[in-house]
Amino acid sequence: MTSAPITGLFLDIGGVLLTNGWDGGMRKRAADRFGLDPGEMEARHRLAVDAYEEGTLSLDDYLARLGLETGRQAAREEFKSLMFEQSQPFPDMIALMHGLKEAHRLRVIAVNNEGRELNVYRIARFRLGEFIDAFLSSCFVHLRKPDPEIFRLALDVAQTPAAQIAYVDDRSPHLEAARRFGIRGVHHTGYASTRAALAGLGLALAG
Repeated sequence: MTSAPITGLFLDIGGVLLTNGWDGGMRKRAADRFGLDPGEMEARHRLAVDAYEEGTLSLDDYLARLGLETGRQAAREEFKSLMFEQSQPFPDMIALMHGLKEAHRLRVIAVNNEGRELNVYRIARFRLGEFIDAFLSSCFVHLRKPDPEIFRLALDVAQTPAAQIAYVDDRSPHLEAARRFGIRGVHHTGYASTRAALAGLGLALAG
């Protein structure tokens, strides 16, 4: 443990608290179901995803760029439902963060990359606001990890010294960007290792 106590927690959402919001496997399943060419859809996705996650492209416009024309409104609504329904929680991780917030009186901020409609759905569906104090989602702040500015903004919102922040993410480049500010990163690969790493930073739960 270092001398500075951890008083704030930055959290990724997809891959840490919930399954990924819209990953390659999900896109492949959607392409197959809706008769879209998976390779072409993936190429279209790569051209549109930055704008969608940064909040400058609506979900309807994103779907149009994937190849779902405006005239296929019923198919679009079904496609959206499929996107949303694939999200699942990691109950042990959610319970851990609930417990740590309460036990250590932490300020908890989500720092994640996600499109607006999907992000809003997931926050409400899994009641993430019950233990997360603020959501610095890329679609809200128009910045995407690993851009250092999203971490600078998170520190401004937290009003907590970087050395007193622990940040949990499943992607190393995001952690590397945060560590440049002095934030203490925890590479999430599973519940047990993350719980142990946080305990090593002074964030332990009794029992």
